[in-house]
Amino acid sequence: MKQGKKYQDSAKLIDSTKQYEPEEAITLVKQVAKAKFDETIELHVRLGVDPRHADQQVRGTVVLPHGTGRTKSVLVVAKGDKAKEAEEAGADFVGAEEMIAKIQGGWFGFDVMVATPDMMGLVGRLGRVLGPKGLMPNPKTGTVTMDVTKAVQEIKAGKVEYRVDKTAIIHCPVGKASFEQEKLEENLKTLMEAIIKAKPAAAKGTYVRSAVLTSTMSPAIKLNALKF
Repeated sequence: MKQGKKYQDSAKLIDSTKQYEPEEAITLVKQVAKAKFDETIELHVRLGVDPRHADQQVRGTVVLPHGTGRTKSVLVVAKGDKAKEAEEAGADFVGAEEMIAKIQGGWFGFDVMVATPDMMGLVGRLGRVLGPKGLMPNPKTGTVTMDVTKAVQEIKAGKVEYRVDKTAIIHCPVGKASFEQEKLEENLKTLMEAIIKAKPAAAKGTYVRSAVLTSTMSPAIKLNALKF
């Protein structure tokens, strides 16, 4: 597949045989992010786990110190005081049965859904449509909770979910190309530390097999994963 001129120019700046130090990799990824829009900087980590086994799943959430550069719209499914609490916390959409009906009608104008435990009976009806889109609330990611204020505030502050896929790789944003060097470094460090801390007890051998940093339109930059 033929790559564009900007991509080819960026590739010339990257030594594909080298594992860059985190600080050096961030400097380089900012340099090669040449698109006309503010590119997202992403981390891709290959882990030494077998995702087919339940005891080797790696999944969790972490609040990046400087956010992702994108504000997510939050829907909270709750009633009464919890609905009011969600509105005061800054949720974009709040409701109960009427929101369920709206989604059943084909509306998906939100990025994250938070639900109180008592509403999961209703939300569960949407499993077939929410599941494939990655929008189903889950206690493991803090989106099924009575503390809706904390949930909304963390999502708005830059909370991201990391989850190993079928090929044992985690894909996660760490910020935007326009971010200052130090902010990207802190976000990257926070995310990598969370992934390492989430190592399953059943995982054997080398846990972090490889890690690369890339922007939306640029080639991958290999990281020295031992530095985390």
